[in-house]
Amino acid sequence: MENTSVRIRKVHIPIFSIGINEKLDDTTVTVLEDKVIQPGQFKFLGSYTKYGEFMDGGDGYWYGFSNEANASGNATMLWIKISKADYSFTEGSWTLSNAKLVEAGKRNNSSTYADRYVKCCIRKGYLYVPAYDKNGIYKINLSNSADVTLLAFGFTSKFKPLCDSGTCEVYLTLIGDLIIGGDFQITVSDKIIQTLGGAKSYYLATPLFQYKNFLLGWGGSYGSDYRTIYLLTPYLATINNLSSAVVKTVDKTMKITYTLTQE
Repeated sequence: MENTSVRIRKVHIPIFSIGINEKLDDTTVTVLEDKVIQPGQFKFLGSYTKYGEFMDGGDGYWYGFSNEANASGNATMLWIKISKADYSFTEGSWTLSNAKLVEAGKRNNSSTYADRYVKCCIRKGYLYVPAYDKNGIYKINLSNSADVTLLAFGFTSKFKPLCDSGTCEVYLTLIGDLIIGGDFQITVSDKIIQTLGGAKSYYLATPLFQYKNFLLGWGGSYGSDYRTIYLLTPYLATINNLSSAVVKTVDKTMKITYTLTQE
């Protein structure tokens, strides 16, 4: 959000292939597209602290949500759905009966350093936002706001971020079909698994993005900016199934045939 507008920039960042005029520190970012759309209703609520978050729906659209934490039910949430293809959008407001939500996200736009908190997640057409009392998480149908389900944890979550605490904190992220929180995980069948908890990554301001077998995230803390890259494990690689080593000498050529099997 920039005031009342939504600004969308597509950038190229050198990470896995580096040109001779590029650097690894993100200073050689190239802006490929820069679009601004003007919603009529959607905005980030709040004054000093702005409440809201944008998510990739994984269905060809970006989604924006804005709500303030609500402990009394009938939570109000502004939303916007933006097409990645042509930047067309629809928007509206939900009143979620009996729902008591934490804020989907928040940030301080007046700060001179990165200041962002991500507390929601999208999976397969549903928005997941933790309950205000930390005893469960709400599953909200993006196409039908009357379809709201409270998934009970069976315990009270500590609701701490996945990363080291700083000026950026991510509380939920999606890896494959698995939603990961600070001390819980949610399987694709919405089964709740309690985990030990504790920081799992470095400073994060973004959900973790998957590229091949890598997870990437950007974040910051009090003026320092970070980009982190993790190897997604277990990592599938080739296995040498020769019964013994074969040594090539100068007096012979060698031909190697691979048979690939899936197990």
